[in-house]
Amino acid sequence: MVNTNWTSVSHFVLLGISTHPEEQIPLFLLFLLMYAINISGNFAIITLIIYTPHLHTPMYIFLSNLALADICFTSTTVPKMLQNIFSPTKAISYMGCLTQTYFFICFAAMENFLLAVMAYDRYIAICYPFRYPMILTRMLCSQMVALCHILSHLHALLHTFLMGRLIFCADNNIPHFFCDLYPLMKISCSSPYLNTLMIHTEGVIVINGALAFIIASYAHIISVVLRSPSAKSKWRAFSTCGSHLTVVAIFYGTLTWVYFRPLTSYSVTEGRILTVMYTVVTPMLNPFIYSLRNGDVKGAFRKWVSRIWTSFFR
Repeated sequence: MVNTNWTSVSHFVLLGISTHPEEQIPLFLLFLLMYAINISGNFAIITLIIYTPHLHTPMYIFLSNLALADICFTSTTVPKMLQNIFSPTKAISYMGCLTQTYFFICFAAMENFLLAVMAYDRYIAICYPFRYPMILTRMLCSQMVALCHILSHLHALLHTFLMGRLIFCADNNIPHFFCDLYPLMKISCSSPYLNTLMIHTEGVIVINGALAFIIASYAHIISVVLRSPSAKSKWRAFSTCGSHLTVVAIFYGTLTWVYFRPLTSYSVTEGRILTVMYTVVTPMLNPFIYSLRNGDVKGAFRKWVSRIWTSFFR
């Protein structure tokens, strides 16, 4: 029999991180600050790379694309969350929810693929330093970045299409600050079996495949570095890779913990906290992680600030 109690919802209600009124203003100020740091920090990285000729290398081309992906990734969720904090309805339309889901998955996947490409860049630079310019040509870099974009959109299209097939009841309250996959599946009236199957198969291949590639790249790097007789060259190699590994650990650690386990064991409260880590905190920290451990970026930033200071007080 067909369940006649099922209805087609026109909108969802995003309940946010907290429903306590006294916490709304502190949360608004905290996330506004983190969003501002994210946008300004990543925009500064992109600007530095564009206007500094000696940073026009594969490593920094990939880094600028990662910074752009971080800006877009956070902008998919945080502005709507900030708006909803003071909104009496906290509503998002059905199509708006699916659109948010699509771009959230897309930019998360793009960050995933870019981190793998950056690991490959470090592998070639350290293991084959003399052949580096011949292997990672400008054409190959462009093709790799384009492939990251194409695969990200295809990945997002698959999961958004499957989400659009679900039926939702009259209870349209989402206990989250954006339209995330698991919270949406939790309130669905129809079976999310195919959705979870795709997350645990195709999703695992995409995320864990990239992670396995990163681990393999760094295993080769470590074996080459440890065979190097120079302690200085070892330290330089590990320092250039340390920032990348820090980002990889935070991003994949939280992402795996949230999504790659059964839907029945998903905790809404725990999921919200961990989601904030990789959707807001990690993109905010990336500019600092990459710049503070990178002499080229720090040097370019000092010259840029000096140039602005000189032109301002001339």
